[in-house]
Amino acid sequence: MGILNITPDSFSDGGLYNSTEQAVIRAKQLIIDGADILDIGGESTRPGASQISVNDELSRVIPVINEIRNEHKEILISVDTYKSEVAKQSIVAGANIINDISGLVFDKKMASIAATLDVPVILMHLKGTPRNMQDNPTYKCLISEIKTFLITQANYAKQAGVKTKNIIIDPGIGFGKTVKDNFKILAKLKEFKDTGYPVLVGPSRKSFIGETLNLPIDKRLEGTAASIAISIINGAKIVRVHDVSEMKKVCKIVDKTLEMS
Repeated sequence: MGILNITPDSFSDGGLYNSTEQAVIRAKQLIIDGADILDIGGESTRPGASQISVNDELSRVIPVINEIRNEHKEILISVDTYKSEVAKQSIVAGANIINDISGLVFDKKMASIAATLDVPVILMHLKGTPRNMQDNPTYKCLISEIKTFLITQANYAKQAGVKTKNIIIDPGIGFGKTVKDNFKILAKLKEFKDTGYPVLVGPSRKSFIGETLNLPIDKRLEGTAASIAISIINGAKIVRVHDVSEMKKVCKIVDKTLEMS
């Protein structure tokens, strides 16, 4: 899954692809580099990010989805949003997947929208909101709390009519987690795989890598590669990354190795 943020303030690539033209050019490159899914987001959810209106978010993502879908009929597109109206209009415009960082919590209409549109939905764990999630996040039992939340939200989705086969879970690396928490999630990822739902992981360029290696955002390629390899070995089915070309190579080597195990 290649990341395409159409925002001025995302933590890594904010401001790089603000125009529809820039975003479509970037999308083409991600596809060339080997992305199977493009994850398009119109609102930054980095720590401390400000919320934007539905209309502002729509004005960013819909033209880009339209253009990409017109030029690339086969590529899968996910829309990274927690707003049901943005999700609905994005799917109508040609997106295939809803990626909700709140796990269907922030907008109570999201579950029914996903069910009605009959599309896959990614349920992510988030402690708090993007505004406050890194304000001293604490857990009594990290893995069991995240796992319980994801199972609960998956059941909620199914009660709303979402098909089991359309549910993907994401433990939410970097979203209300300490550096130690993020490494523990990677180490214990098989426990999320054991739920029976496909697992998505998004460690790309995140601060736990930077803090561990004492590196700025644009120097975290090797750390990201290591975390992606560990994620796949421990059961991740989808990896969400910025550096598609490089991480595609990582995926191929790990996959080949797992075929022999």
